[in-house]
Amino acid sequence: MPRAKSKSVPIGRPRSEAAVSHAAIMDAVYGLLQEKPARDLTMDAVAKRAGVGKPTLYKWWSSKAAIIMTMFNERFGGIPEVPDSTTAEEALRTRVSHLIAQCNGLFGKVVADLIAEGQRDFSILKELYESHIRPRRASTLADIKRGIASGEFLAVTEPELLLDAIVAPLYLRLLLRYPALTEEYGKQVVDQALLGIRNPKWRAGRVSKRPSAHLKMILPPVLGE
Repeated sequence: MPRAKSKSVPIGRPRSEAAVSHAAIMDAVYGLLQEKPARDLTMDAVAKRAGVGKPTLYKWWSSKAAIIMTMFNERFGGIPEVPDSTTAEEALRTRVSHLIAQCNGLFGKVVADLIAEGQRDFSILKELYESHIRPRRASTLADIKRGIASGEFLAVTEPELLLDAIVAPLYLRLLLRYPALTEEYGKQVVDQALLGIRNPKWRAGRVSKRPSAHLKMILPPVLGE
């Protein structure tokens, strides 16, 4: 009798059913939120698109808000890295630029939806703040404090207030959807917020430390040299 062919064994560690289901659910939530606001999202719709039963959803998440927050944190959870060599002002501008780019995509839509949903369920706002906003504020506050310590910003600068002065106008435009939240607007907000806290002595000292070889070539020699 011919020998029965053995079943091929896949190379590598197979993904668990739970991991596969989780990925499918996150894909389903992500896709549905591109089509409809968070208030219209239902657990039934998520289960149907993900190909799982509703009991599976409720096994891992207690509510629609919880499943949306999980997707939000997984897909939009990265904090932009800013090299230590950049100035505090450059770091602020980089973070603002990144935030505006995100706000003009699905991230912005979901944030606005979550804030709206949070008016009826405070736990959503608390989760949004603790899991997403707080760590980003901490990173930006560290940039501001570094600027104060280095003398780039005046010592009287209040980090929390400066951060609020920069971020609040951005979120206002995100929620109102008008006027548009643009890159140029972000630059203007940072310009205005930094007007009174830049340290002119630090800036002058930074300029004086730059290489002056080019100046030596174009300036006439001093008498007596």
